[in-house]
Formats: sequence, structure tokens, C-alpha cells
Amino acid sequence: MKRSSSLPDFINKYMSDHSKSIHQFKVKLISGKEKKLSDYKDKVILLVNIASACGFAPQLEELQQLREELKDRDFEVLGFPSNDFGRQEPLEGQQISDFCKTSYGVQFPVFEKIMIRGEQANPLFKFLTKTSTPRWNFHKYLINKEGEVVDYFFPFTKPLSSKVKKKINKLL
Repeated sequence: MKRSSSLPDFINKYMSDHSKSIHQFKVKLISGKEKKLSDYKDKVILLVNIASACGFAPQLEELQQLREELKDRDFEVLGFPSNDFGRQEPLEGQQISDFCKTSYGVQFPVFEKIMIRGEQANPLFKFLTKTSTPRWNFHKYLINKEGEVVDYFFPFTKPLSSKVKKKINKLL
């Protein structure tokens, strides 16, 4: 009996696609609870490295506004605190969450503080930096519903800018 070649092709395609996706990663929420990024499958994501003491921190409010505008359209914002740039994230754990909620009304998921560059970088950011390496806080990655990085925005690009909104809407 001849073996079907469709099974290995399917497996190869799945493995190939999965390796290009953030869905392969698990990260920890600010509460310490592990979260699979595959839980965000079929959602468009704006993934942002954040820092409470950064001059761009007011973008947290815009990120929340963007999330509110698009909440019924399979869109999510994910915030990853980091102290890698200018030591601008002096807070830890619940303090970060409290700051984001109290100061900017953040309700989107905020994850544990991580390193995003260098040898000690979190595996997610090692993956993301293959597309674009953050040079400062509030670097934004646009992720499609398959978990693939399709674009990125530098810190000075505001979340509510027409450029960001147009690119998100094309994916929704």
C-alpha cells in the first residue's frame, strides 16, 4: 500500500506556520498566572513593550481607547513591562498593574516585567526582534489572527494615529 504524502505535508505546513507565530509562546500575566498566547488565536493584536516612568506612558490611555473602540471586532492589546530602556520601569508586579489602571484606565492584559533585549531576553521578544528590534519603550508589533507579525510601529507613533488604525482595520 502506498503511503499518502498529504499527512507529512500537513504536518510540515503546521510546524512551519506555528514557528512563525506568537501562538507558540507561553508568558506570565502580571498576577503570575501562565497564559498561552494561542488563547489569542483569531484575534488581531497590538503587542507593546511598556514602562510606567517613560515619557511615552500616556500612550497607555490611547492603547486602552483603541482597545475599547475595537473590542467587538476580535482585537486585543497586550502590554509587556520592561526596564530595558533607561530603567524606566522601576515598579514590580501588582504596582505596575495598579499604576496602569489608576493612571490610565488600562484594562487590557499586562504581563510580568521581562527583559526584551540581549541574551537574557524573553523568548517571545527574541522571536519578535527577528522582525524589528525595539530601541525604546512603547515599540508596537501588529500581529494578525494567525499570530504572525505583519508590521511594527516605533514609539513616537501614537496608538490612535490613522496609520495604526488603518493597518489594524485591514486585518479585522
